[in-house]
Amino acid sequence: MRKLFTTVLIFTAFSGAVLTSCNCKSDQSCSSNETQTMQKQAVYQKKYTNADFYKDGKFQAEVALQAYLDMFEFYGIPYTDYLKENMFISDFELGDFENVGMGGVFFVNDADNKYFGHDIYLLPGQMIVEHYHLPTKFPAKHESWLLRNGNCVSFGVGEPTQNNPAIPASQKEFVTVADHCDVIKLGEWLPLAQSESRHFLMAGDQGAIVTEFGTYHDNDGLNFTNPNVVFTDILAEIRNK
Repeated sequence: MRKLFTTVLIFTAFSGAVLTSCNCKSDQSCSSNETQTMQKQAVYQKKYTNADFYKDGKFQAEVALQAYLDMFEFYGIPYTDYLKENMFISDFELGDFENVGMGGVFFVNDADNKYFGHDIYLLPGQMIVEHYHLPTKFPAKHESWLLRNGNCVSFGVGEPTQNNPAIPASQKEFVTVADHCDVIKLGEWLPLAQSESRHFLMAGDQGAIVTEFGTYHDNDGLNFTNPNVVFTDILAEIRNK
């Protein structure tokens, strides 16, 4: 069993850094060092809500994409031609993209050699719906996550942890592993605790760019706890115009 995470660890990973003002005299400009210090202390912050993402109940593809591009710019993630052609965005048709949804791109999903590479993009506070992978003609997908930017936790099976981030109200009824979460430290990786177990990621207040390494992803083995989930790619609407 995994060790319990302390309140301090969870709080530290999910609390935002405080922006400090330049401490210059009124008749002087900030020095280069002071400016660099301010830039290092700056953190990405939430900018969009459901009021932006939905208009007359319809999910706005352009707004959702712009929200991720804004985060990409902050973290220095290039919006490459490959992403333009292959990135996806989904709200799982739940109508709560501010809190529940994801962006991502598959770089490789090789059935012959049975390996998978994926980037996951989560806006501040956004969670992926709880899900699990079962065997098909392929083994159940197993995966690990590398946090490249922002802050993020993984919910899954394990001993109860303290001061866990709150589950979005729209998903509380459909989450079975809310009692245990692990902080994914920046620049470090975390494996799925147990094959076929339920799990999901949730970004902290700075959003998250996560690279996932895994065995082959067979979509037939992907299952969602919430029976209302439908995975659709809203960016397909933009590409097909």
